[in-house]
This record gives sequence, C-alpha cells and structure tokens, in this order.
Amino acid sequence: MIQKTRLFALLLFCGALTSQGFSQEKFTACTAAFLDNKMIVDEYTPDGKCVISAGATGKLTVCTADLSPERSIPVEQIYFKIAVRDQNTKTLYMYSDKKYKQVDMQEVLSHCKKGDHIVLITLDDDYAVPHNEILVE
Repeated sequence: MIQKTRLFALLLFCGALTSQGFSQEKFTACTAAFLDNKMIVDEYTPDGKCVISAGATGKLTVCTADLSPERSIPVEQIYFKIAVRDQNTKTLYMYSDKKYKQVDMQEVLSHCKKGDHIVLITLDDDYAVPHNEILVE
C-alpha cells in the first residue's frame, strides 16, 4: 500500500509540475539528479531531500528518469550548470561557466564545505529539476 501511495504522490507531483507548464510550454519533463546512476533524492515527492556526504565520489548527472516505487532509472542526460550556496552567508555563486552533462563529484565537492548546498541549474526550460539543491554533509 505504501508503494502505491508513493507512486500516486510521484505522479501528482510530476503532474503538478507539468500541468502548470502546458499553457506556457515550460517544465514539461521531470528530471532528477543522479550520482553514478543512483538517484540522489530520497523520495521523488515534494518532501524529498537531497543529501550527500562530503566524501561522495562518482559522476553527477541530471537526467530524465523512469520512476516507479521499485526503481529509478536515468534515461537521458540533460545539460546543467552548477552553483554553490554558502552555508554561512547564503551567498549563491557559480561553480563554473561550463555546462555539463556529467561532472566528477569530487571536483565539485572540492569547492564545498559541510553545510553548503550544490545547486543544479537547468539550461532548458523544458526540464523541471524540483530537487535541485543537494546538501553536503
């Protein structure tokens, strides 16, 4: 029953994002952040949290996804940029001017300290990135 409830919440969440975009044709595809093909958000709902350890390794991607209660599979990588939100000042600064389809997480984390947030920025308003802030623990 819990899995059906989560799937229903997922569909409502994604549907809410996309139905708002029909009139403006924005944010019609839901995406998620993945680290080595494992979705970072703990649950793909409005309450989902993205947290990684300061020692995390692997390739960070943002992808459209095949989502169900049993699995989350990345489908297509999209381009994104990265910013970092400083824990103390809440200042948001660009990590790089580059656009990425994948990036080494250790390279990004070398610019972060515990408590900072890695912020993922889509370059195409067709893609919604609802869980775009990743807390570094």
